[in-house]
Amino acid sequence: MARPLGNTALKAARQAVGLSSQPAFADALSAAARQLGLGEVAVSLRQIRRWESDTPPWPQDDYQRLLVHVLHLPIEQLGFKSPWSQATAPIASIRQSAAHYSAPALRSALPRPNNAAAQPPTIGADYAIITQAHRRLYWSVAPATLHQAVTEHANLGFALLGETAGVARRILAAALAESLLLAGRIQFFDLRQPTQAEPTYLRALQAAGDADDSLLGAAVLAHSAFIPGWAGRREDATERMTAARTYARRGPASAELLAWLDAVEAECLTRCGDLRGALALLRRAEDVLAADNGNASPDWFTWFSPVRLSAFRGNTELLAGHLPQARTTLEAVLDQLPPTDGKQRSVILADLASVEAASGQPDSACERLEQALDQLALTWYATGMERVREARRALTPWQDRPEVEQVDDRLYSWSATLSALQR
Repeated sequence: MARPLGNTALKAARQAVGLSSQPAFADALSAAARQLGLGEVAVSLRQIRRWESDTPPWPQDDYQRLLVHVLHLPIEQLGFKSPWSQATAPIASIRQSAAHYSAPALRSALPRPNNAAAQPPTIGADYAIITQAHRRLYWSVAPATLHQAVTEHANLGFALLGETAGVARRILAAALAESLLLAGRIQFFDLRQPTQAEPTYLRALQAAGDADDSLLGAAVLAHSAFIPGWAGRREDATERMTAARTYARRGPASAELLAWLDAVEAECLTRCGDLRGALALLRRAEDVLAADNGNASPDWFTWFSPVRLSAFRGNTELLAGHLPQARTTLEAVLDQLPPTDGKQRSVILADLASVEAASGQPDSACERLEQALDQLALTWYATGMERVREARRALTPWQDRPEVEQVDDRLYSWSATLSALQR
């Protein structure tokens, strides 16, 4: 008699992602639990052997989430069979659900889970694939164009949540939260629409709560703190940062995420005039990064790095009047930025122009502004244009010089002026 081969689908999926042994698989699943904010969910070798046996038991919800996250396949394609009937929902109930559905304009309330879910269990993973693609497109696609696509994707997520239950709903809700966070980031940083970003962040937090993803919740809350922080409302910003840190403690959060929280609060303090407090937080962030707590950052945490931390520091040093330090910091950032980070490059170039203007070097300031405008012509970023305008205001004592007039010719050309007004 031929020997049973066990759960070949799970074995093949494990090996396809580079996990050649069962111990390595167990370690990867346990690490994913910490990364997803599930805490210390220990996956034993005995459990792995049961899953790879001829009769693998149906995994519990948390285990399903880990398997889907690590292997990038829906649970039904991993050799497991659900204990309940696989019959699809009656057509009548699906039609009834469709009759009550209306396309949300980023609705303020999430649909309740439907036990007779009309969507297949793969829906969460399928939806997340598009969310991940949008995450990468952010760095190169025009903000207004991408925002439209992300918003429509979020609307789809709202609709699907009402037709999804169990693990698939949690995966879907997490991906929806990330989509809404991206939409809010585009609104706030790329299009400078803080009024529209506020409710978007609220909906992102609701979706993160539905997914029970505390790290994603921390990221949303910290992003929302920028809104009152940039408006000079320190107490509101501080309260949101306190909430963000509370959520991060439930993570557990990586050193990078904790350092970013310090950097966000430092920028809020900078905007509120507390430059000493901001510099202290930035020093603490550098210490946190250097210590490294060993926790992995989530896949969606793509907007921060040691170089970005230095960019925060350079701007604060500039506003504090520490010009030699600011120049050194910002020039180092400019050298270390990856070629794909055009948005941040425009910000750094504009800050360097402000350093030169404050140092009484208008020619050097204009050269940096020309470089910033070249970058903005390739990759539009409203925050970068704001920094350019701040640097140009610092050149007012030299505004009759030919170099400054040349910058003005570009800053107020027909196309640039119309584009700025449209945006």
